[in-house]
Amino acid sequence: MSLTNTQILQIEEVLRKALRNKFQNYKPEPAVMPFHNRLLGKDRMALFSFIHSLNTNFGTSIFEPVAKALAETRFKEAKSQQIAGTEISSEAHKAIQNIMDNLSVASTLPNKAREIESIREVCQKGEMKIVKPTKVDIKLIGHDNTIYLCDIKTAKPNAGGFKEFKRTLLEWVATTLATNPDLKLLKNFGIS
Repeated sequence: MSLTNTQILQIEEVLRKALRNKFQNYKPEPAVMPFHNRLLGKDRMALFSFIHSLNTNFGTSIFEPVAKALAETRFKEAKSQQIAGTEISSEAHKAIQNIMDNLSVASTLPNKAREIESIREVCQKGEMKIVKPTKVDIKLIGHDNTIYLCDIKTAKPNAGGFKEFKRTLLEWVATTLATNPDLKLLKNFGIS
């Protein structure tokens, strides 16, 4: 799939704005790292601090707008920073915990379709609890009404981070299905 001229211009503008904004508004965070400063020097540490800040900022200021611009030509809807839902059933919460436990002890292999269906079966059973899951970085709705919930990671998470990431994706499924259990298909994934 090649990019259209409009997409290229949109992406160039996103990059220009994000970098210009970062250069104009960067304020170094005070960090007390005497060992690092002596070993590497203050100039290198200042450069490291700026680059680290830039990398952290890339997710919301570059990767999300670029992903959205690319998706707008292929999907019926493309939105960033969306709320998956606000309620989760007590039974869905138990199903998520069961999935996480089974994956942790390696008694099952990851199977997104099966996991989604097990949550769908109980998404409105039990007590409905108010929750505040993290926002979906990019929500896409296909022309066939398939929903894609995407999380963009700018750095590879460690093992503990992966567990929390998996739980977040499952919670998005549960909160989305809690309001509409008959969605034809629900997919979610992360991008690193």
